[in-house]
Amino acid sequence: MKRELLDKAIQLREEGRAKQDQAILAEARTMLLDLLFTYPDDAEINFQTAVAHDNSGLGKEAIPFYVRAIEQGLSGPDLERALLGLGSTYRYLGFYQEAEETLRRGVKEFPDHRGLQVFLAISLYNTGKYKESTELLLANLLETTSDEKLQYFSRPIQYYALHLDETWE
Repeated sequence: MKRELLDKAIQLREEGRAKQDQAILAEARTMLLDLLFTYPDDAEINFQTAVAHDNSGLGKEAIPFYVRAIEQGLSGPDLERALLGLGSTYRYLGFYQEAEETLRRGVKEFPDHRGLQVFLAISLYNTGKYKESTELLLANLLETTSDEKLQYFSRPIQYYALHLDETWE
């Protein structure tokens, strides 16, 4: 029964997100909060509740649900998404240090997740770590672009990405 209710709430949340329909998102949040009342220690329900709040533009309210889900042992793709959601939520609310810490953990645990890397780079910018931010963004750009002109200059761009403060005289 729990699984069926959770799946229905997730389906509603996805539908509400896709349609940007606040009424559907509110219904999904209500279902999830009801489930959470019955199963407060369920990491997946806490995570889905966080996402539903985030999807509804209620980032500040989503934070405690993300934190609890992570503390309760969330793992795999859900943990990956929770660290990204929590980190990006911290960042857009202006909690830059918390964002950086959360996203660094995400990149450490999921080193191939480019979304985590890019949000970390944005957070690094916000914390004044411009060099590290630029290095990370340039690395991601070069590793993902198919633009021929950027590829032609990939070696010097890779070099300069690691030597941003150097000049030639």
